[in-house]
Amino acid sequence: MDLRATDGVALRFHAYIEHLSKAMGHADRHAPLAEYCTGLLLPGERKSVEPMAARVAPTDVGAKHQSLHHFVAKAPWEGAGLLASVRSFVLPIMEKTAPIRGWIIDDTGIPKKGKHSVGVARQYCGELGKQDNCQVAVTLSLASDSASLPIALRLYLPETWASDDDRREKAGIPDEIVFQTKPQIALDQIRQALADGVQQGVVLADAGYGNDTAFRNGLSTLGLAYVVGVQGSTAVWAPGTAPLAPRQWSGQGRPTKLIRRDDKVKPIKLSELAKGLPRKSWKTVRWREGSAGDLEGRFAAVRIRPSHRDYWRAEPWPEEWLLIEWPEGEDAPTKYWFSTLPADTSIAKLVDTAKLRWRIERDFQDLKQEIGLDHYEGRGWRGFHHHAALSIAAYGFLVAERSPIPPSASIIRALQRQVPEHQEGFRPRGTAQA
Repeated sequence: MDLRATDGVALRFHAYIEHLSKAMGHADRHAPLAEYCTGLLLPGERKSVEPMAARVAPTDVGAKHQSLHHFVAKAPWEGAGLLASVRSFVLPIMEKTAPIRGWIIDDTGIPKKGKHSVGVARQYCGELGKQDNCQVAVTLSLASDSASLPIALRLYLPETWASDDDRREKAGIPDEIVFQTKPQIALDQIRQALADGVQQGVVLADAGYGNDTAFRNGLSTLGLAYVVGVQGSTAVWAPGTAPLAPRQWSGQGRPTKLIRRDDKVKPIKLSELAKGLPRKSWKTVRWREGSAGDLEGRFAAVRIRPSHRDYWRAEPWPEEWLLIEWPEGEDAPTKYWFSTLPADTSIAKLVDTAKLRWRIERDFQDLKQEIGLDHYEGRGWRGFHHHAALSIAAYGFLVAERSPIPPSASIIRALQRQVPEHQEGFRPRGTAQA
């Protein structure tokens, strides 16, 4: 074992925790912060409170379990403040390697069997790929070509929860939290990031957000460019077409200023537009190197105008890009994106930007499988968001270290050197085997 390398990791971890401690307020929370993050980073089948207490304090599990449970579920510190401290430490390190290019909006599902955990409901769970009992959290992540970091996370609260006073009280949901759609939560996270002076990037999101016209308009109002997924059933004005001008005033009644459509002049579905594009519109584009070689596909990019409810508008929606992916051998296109990147943007740049969103999938995979984002067993609003913020804090240290996931051996050794040995035969609750 290279003790010098291990000591270096330990010193950097200590400096990281010292930086994060400023967001904790009371000094009594500094030690649990270090212990909780250590527990999340150490190997273990479960990253809920008691198994972590057994790993960081095997000779005094009961007391440590009580301490960590109070810290994560009850102590009045702000998860948003901790995430801001993580961001201020990790981003400058990320930016030394590559600039921030994307602000990635997404959500992640956490399957749950019971019905009492805050926000749990039968809803679509991306992890399972179907409707099921789960919690859903909306996130905003910053991504460069070499790394990414979640900087905001908030639980989506279904209407059945938001309107139920009894459930709200039991889960400790703050009074100011009301029902919001996921795109509305995402816009709030983006507004806060702008207010905090976070370096801007192109907003990236899947069709769950891109289909929402109010979300796209909100981004444009904030001055942010986007590349967001949309469904093939979305209607647009095809290249070279436009809505009809307002009706000419007849001299009677109130003049109208609304643009029009009729049976001949009308929008077209994206799926139909794609099938009608000439062969020369399609280009083979490579966007990055994957583990099995170059990643490339067949794409087309054309300028269109969205048509959503424009019959209530005096002017058409502004032109923007439509990017389409239609892999060779497929019967129909597989993906569509709207983008407000400049009109002179190349198709290669459009594809490269759209595909940057893959990083959030890796973030969620690592946060769950290696850090334990989805292992929290408490039921309250505060505990859920505290555990999520601490999971991101632990993940942030690995990003700053540019460590592979799972954590490299030097990081694990550095953390294990600070932990006493287990009592012989001890088996905490939540473990599958002794």
